[in-house]
Amino acid sequence: MVLCGTLPAFGWGPQGHNLIARLAAAHLTPEAAARAAEILGPGNTLASISSWADRIRRDRAATAPWHYIDIPIDQQHLDMVRDCPKGDCVLAKIEDFKKAVVDPAATAEQRKEALMFLVHFMGDMHQPLHCSDNRDKGGNGVKLDFFGRSSNLHSVWDSGLLGRIGQEDALFTQFSKDLTERLAKKWSKGTVGEWAEQSHKVAQKVVYGKLPKAPAGGQVTVDAAYERLADRVIKDQIEKAGARLAIMLNATLR
Repeated sequence: MVLCGTLPAFGWGPQGHNLIARLAAAHLTPEAAARAAEILGPGNTLASISSWADRIRRDRAATAPWHYIDIPIDQQHLDMVRDCPKGDCVLAKIEDFKKAVVDPAATAEQRKEALMFLVHFMGDMHQPLHCSDNRDKGGNGVKLDFFGRSSNLHSVWDSGLLGRIGQEDALFTQFSKDLTERLAKKWSKGTVGEWAEQSHKVAQKVVYGKLPKAPAGGQVTVDAAYERLADRVIKDQIEKAGARLAIMLNATLR
């Protein structure tokens, strides 16, 4: 995902990251919740810091590659040597910050930053375009008509589609009801690498696989059929991210 600095390439918008953080917070153990509150400090919640990593990215350019991993769209599986050769990708950083947040040698500020990055990156890796590379700048290069508005594939999957599903509070109520303990336990199984491969397969099968074809000389038009498929995927990915973030924090912040 070679990203131009002038192009937005955020994994979900603030609404999506807030939903993931709120879902995770609702499934934390009392011990993990108390430890997270201690690390973040007064006035902060998982939701309030969930988009911090996006807000600081322009000032800290070195963090930009940490938001995604380039698994080629024509490959079936993750290969860390091929896809994350320098350790500057979302999967490597999740592991790094999972360790840093409980490192007794880290300062309070370092632990806080580690937790803020961890919350955000767990959301990012569930945005399918952040685990796939189709040589189109993460979908930014795919121009399309989004219900009468000019946009691009990445922006549509970040926030355009989610914004049409509903408002954050209503979605949180709906997603919370659907995210049962049984489902959360099911989705929490596996490794971070396996979760990334699942996101990658969604990009293959739905994001690109079901995208309407552009007419000769024209641009792609998002239709209602594609939106219906995408809405189901987005709901599942956000719920999975919330469940998996909770299980990771419960295991880490003990």
